[in-house]
This record gives sequence, C-alpha cells and structure tokens, in this order.
Amino acid sequence: MENSYRFFENRDCKYFPCHKGLKDFNCLFCYCPFYTRENCPGKPEYKEYDGKVIKVCTNCTFPHRPENYEVILKLLKL
Repeated sequence: MENSYRFFENRDCKYFPCHKGLKDFNCLFCYCPFYTRENCPGKPEYKEYDGKVIKVCTNCTFPHRPENYEVILKLLKL
C-alpha cells in the first residue's frame, strides 16, 4: 500500500514489524489508542505481574490492519 493519511508503514523502524503475520502493516497507530481502555476492540491478553494485572498486546494486530482505520476513528469518535 502507498503511505497516506490513512496508512503509514515504517520499514526503517528497528522494531518493524512489531507484530507478525500482516502483509500490509499500518504503523499509523504505533502506540495503540485503546491500550488504556477497558473495552478494547482487539484481542489483548491479561497477565498478572507483581500482584498487578497487565494488558499484553503482543499478539494483537487490530490497530495495524489497514482496514481498521475507519473503525478506530469511529471508536475514538474523531
């Protein structure tokens, strides 16, 4: 895909790809806007660490899928 306001792929990032399994990897939402939200549209895992529950998004590709751009904006109500 071509970089635009809806899609950006940064192959020069030292962490690229931070998640495996996507042909077109959208880096636009590198930091997931849903990380701090309880109702996340992705598939996070929750693990206990030092008596705290931590949200682990290692296997979640929701914000990196190009087709989810509109869904993300709608959920953020932008």
